[in-house]
Amino acid sequence: MYRPYTYRPPKFQPADLEKRRRVLLGCMLGGMALLVLRSVDLQVLERNFLQEKAVLQHVDMLSVSAYRGKILDRNGEPLAVSSPVQSIWTNPQELNAEEIEQLQKAEKILGLPAGKITQLLNSDPKRRFAYIARKIDPQLASKVKDLGLAGVYFEREFKRYYPAGAISAQLVGFTDLNDVGQEGVELGFEDILKESPGKQRVIKDGIRRVIAEVESVKEPLDGQDLQLSIDQRLQYLAFRELQATLVENQAKAVTMVVLDAKTGEILAAANQPSFNPNTRKHPKGTVFKNQAITDVFEPGSTVKPFVVAAALDGDYVDPHIEIETHGSMAIGQHMVKDVHNYGTLTLTEALKKSSNVAASKIALQMPPKYFWEVYHNLGFGVAPNIGFPGEARGSLSDYHQWHAFDQAIVSFGYGVSSSILQLARAYTALADDGMLHSVSLLKRDTDEQAKRVFSVKTARQVRDMLETVVMRDGTAYQARVDGYRVAGKTGTVKKLNPGGGYTEDKYLGVFVGMAPASDPRLVIAVMVDEPGAGKYYGGLVAAPAFSRVMTGALRIMGVAPDQEESMPILLDSKAATDKAATDKKVPT
Repeated sequence: MYRPYTYRPPKFQPADLEKRRRVLLGCMLGGMALLVLRSVDLQVLERNFLQEKAVLQHVDMLSVSAYRGKILDRNGEPLAVSSPVQSIWTNPQELNAEEIEQLQKAEKILGLPAGKITQLLNSDPKRRFAYIARKIDPQLASKVKDLGLAGVYFEREFKRYYPAGAISAQLVGFTDLNDVGQEGVELGFEDILKESPGKQRVIKDGIRRVIAEVESVKEPLDGQDLQLSIDQRLQYLAFRELQATLVENQAKAVTMVVLDAKTGEILAAANQPSFNPNTRKHPKGTVFKNQAITDVFEPGSTVKPFVVAAALDGDYVDPHIEIETHGSMAIGQHMVKDVHNYGTLTLTEALKKSSNVAASKIALQMPPKYFWEVYHNLGFGVAPNIGFPGEARGSLSDYHQWHAFDQAIVSFGYGVSSSILQLARAYTALADDGMLHSVSLLKRDTDEQAKRVFSVKTARQVRDMLETVVMRDGTAYQARVDGYRVAGKTGTVKKLNPGGGYTEDKYLGVFVGMAPASDPRLVIAVMVDEPGAGKYYGGLVAAPAFSRVMTGALRIMGVAPDQEESMPILLDSKAATDKAATDKKVPT
């Protein structure tokens, strides 16, 4: 017979509950005992081991490198870049005698003198940090790392490289081992180029290797790139021709500036002699300076076009005036002299012959204040403010202190000083129809600071006059450029004697010109310091370099010729020298 299943709970036994309680209590007491034993083991038996572990693994703050900003030319070509490199350092306190001996292997790999590292480590017994080598090729550092030397550490840094080398050295400048600008653009624009390293909290092991990244405390910030107005093609062209000029004339130094006549941009600023910024073995002296920007001189006859322009613009002379020169002129107890008695000269002939007497007579027709203001407005005695360290402002004495003779000598470039850059800038007022441009080392499309200093009519009149200077019977025949009209002016200046007065055998040969003269695109100024090969007139030592650079520059820039027929063939060097010797006996 079928019977349904009926659940019947087990009878409760007090003995079972007691058994379970004892088991549970035993487990808890056993676990507590294990914890006590482990605590004793860690804090007493293994204390030294754990302390060593704490030393071997620790949290540290790591500096994260950032890139210094690049310096580029106007076309994006690199002039200064930073590349990752390795530096090797050690903590002398971690080294024993055996490990120091092993470091001799690193000396051979790094090409260091024998015993150099030992000498470094022994120089200060308490030292805890010493660089073995800084900013070396990563492949070279890898060879040292393969030695597995204890106490030797590696860190990532950046090294500055200058692809153009000596060509742009005095313009771009260089940095020190810590990547801080020391000269040139690197120094002048340090705030823009400078990087800001980041910070990262990491865990390191006993040999200072990073084994874990904890957190980023500060993100690295790269420096800003800087695009200059420089055209590296023109910079190279100027550098090459100055090198030839330096050797040919056995000169002390040669410098050149190339300006865009429409924007005031500095397209080239080259100097000779130069140096290689990629090596730390830099020469001593003034070779670091960009003399085109930092050094001043008396510009001599190159300022005479401004005297004529000022007189015409102020209606102080008639454009058709004829000036009696007679070879000399007395001003009080002083004499102003020409090389020859040029007789009666027109304004054009006064510039063509570079007559000091004519320039003085024109200058004395103008009120001192007006004459001074023209020079001042052209930038004489005023710093260009291009951001370049040590840029010269030149000098222009106060007209209140002028006597008649002071005003006269200023008209032919004595008693006033300027840099080659300032002189080239002043010529933009003639090149761009009376508009004086500010100058810039940074690329720009227009010059918002351009100002009018001469009328369009006056600027064009004087420019036409300056074309005669480059004619066969002018003082700068070797400045001509085949296919282009050229306007310019020579200057030959006696150098100042440190003890006072002027030297009798040391000169500066200068030429400033523009092309195409019908509508100038470029202004180039050249200065040859102490030519020593027998020639020293600006038309013989500076004008040829102007011609070669202007020829190449106009072609590079694709400027169309403005002269239908080519210029005649250059005079040979001997013929040009003989002609200058008969035309001049003293510099003007």
